[in-house]
Amino acid sequence: MSADRNTERPSGRLESASAPASSAPPSDSGSSADSSHPLQSTTRRRFLRSAGSAAAVAMLGPCFVHASDKAGTRPARVGEGDYQYACDHHFGQLPDHVQWGDTHGVCIDDEGLIYIKHRSRAKEPMDAIVVFDPAGKFVRSFGKEYHGGGHGIDIRREGSEQFLYLSDVKHGIVARSTLKGEQLWSAGKPVESGKYDDPKARYSPTNIAFSPDGGIYVGDGYGSNYIHHYSAEGKWLSTFGGPGSGEGELKTPHGLWLDDRPGRKASLIVADRANARMQYFSLDGNHQSFLGDVSFPADIDIQGEILLVPDLHARVSLFDGENQLLTHLGYDADWTKRVLDGFKLRTQPENWVDGRFIHPHDACFDSEGNIFVTEWVSTGRVTKLSRIS
Repeated sequence: MSADRNTERPSGRLESASAPASSAPPSDSGSSADSSHPLQSTTRRRFLRSAGSAAAVAMLGPCFVHASDKAGTRPARVGEGDYQYACDHHFGQLPDHVQWGDTHGVCIDDEGLIYIKHRSRAKEPMDAIVVFDPAGKFVRSFGKEYHGGGHGIDIRREGSEQFLYLSDVKHGIVARSTLKGEQLWSAGKPVESGKYDDPKARYSPTNIAFSPDGGIYVGDGYGSNYIHHYSAEGKWLSTFGGPGSGEGELKTPHGLWLDDRPGRKASLIVADRANARMQYFSLDGNHQSFLGDVSFPADIDIQGEILLVPDLHARVSLFDGENQLLTHLGYDADWTKRVLDGFKLRTQPENWVDGRFIHPHDACFDSEGNIFVTEWVSTGRVTKLSRIS
């Protein structure tokens, strides 16, 4: 595996393959859009915001269902109880001019189009964002300017329009664009914060969250482990977090989200990945609490009362309105051990098994409660989990 500092597992970023693999706790519509005011109004990312060897199948746990029934047509299923899903691990008809790199991000607009952001290592610049319709048909692609740095992608309605917010870990920027890729605004490291006065201080933003007042929060997940808060006009307001494992400290704040579920006071939840925990902050940056039952959490989405957490350690987790675990989708302890054994499996699609994940890096709900999962694997992979109960 490459030791590039923009990979998922460079020295000092991801923990070793022996990092915890179990579930044990550790650890809206605003005013009219204006391209000169990039941070107006707020909603969520969404507006409701192959089969392996017989030996591999034999070792899998009880929630695994074989990729076909007697007629050879039934897909693998994951989950339990009221949260069961059929797996399509090959979603999206990729055009010839794009070859997946690490599929890092996913979001869905209010027409149901699915936007995938990937990081290619090809020498020639390639579109970093690919758009599909709900059936997986290619619609368009764009974003060569993000080549090699494709990471976080989120979407927000501002007045009558929708805009993409993008994080680029190679070029060290966050950007706002139209849904067809016209960049309207970008920003580099927040020198106003004083956290990057040292020339050696790194800035590599991984994801953003939307503030209720129209601003944004930016997570410097692959850089210096801070979260930066900006106003709706794009003005830096404050910085919090910083490296460490104590309360309010962060180690790879990889994903972040506004948790404004019913009955809750709005707060910021952060996938504090290398600390193997989720951490809650007030909107002004004060530590509130932790959430366990995660292994290596990568990002967050919310629909209704359900909290969705893609976990880089081979599973996707669902929590209820009280943050009690509902299910780890696709989880099997033995499979996870294989995935984490030197992180080799991410480059071996011939050994992948339907109904099992490798490294879920982002996930989001569509309007029907289905889930789209993108994974940090060398060939890229987009899975649609169709809800069946």
